[in-house]
Amino acid sequence: MTDGVVEVYADGACRGNPGPGGWGALLVEGGKERELHGGEPATTNNRMELTAVIRALDALPRGSRVRLFTDSQYVQKGMTEWLAAWKRRGWRTADRQPVKNEDLWRALEEAARGHQVEWHWVKGHAGHPGNERADALANLGVDSVRS
Repeated sequence: MTDGVVEVYADGACRGNPGPGGWGALLVEGGKERELHGGEPATTNNRMELTAVIRALDALPRGSRVRLFTDSQYVQKGMTEWLAAWKRRGWRTADRQPVKNEDLWRALEEAARGHQVEWHWVKGHAGHPGNERADALANLGVDSVRS
């Protein structure tokens, strides 16, 4: 990109839910790409989706302009629609249940605070090159904890 925006493609994967999981992210800026991935031996898909975005944002210099792409509506809607209400209700959902993965939501909010982030949802497994690469990286993360 020549407009100074970093494009981030983030994805999580889990074999079993819960089960061994992985996260992956592709960061693209000015024609340069950087790939990140990792995994956890016992986790859930949603935790890996959140972790992928946190790790990607943490890898960027503070103040970055970011166009973030995720195939997780959980992540995208969480950040754009649900987060403010959860906080107003003391980290409770509309039906007064504790917000699942509160620790990661708090970490994601902190990671995003240091950047200007545009949140975009893309359909998963639909041939979008950035999303497909992030998915492959997430699966590498799963493999790294299964071997």
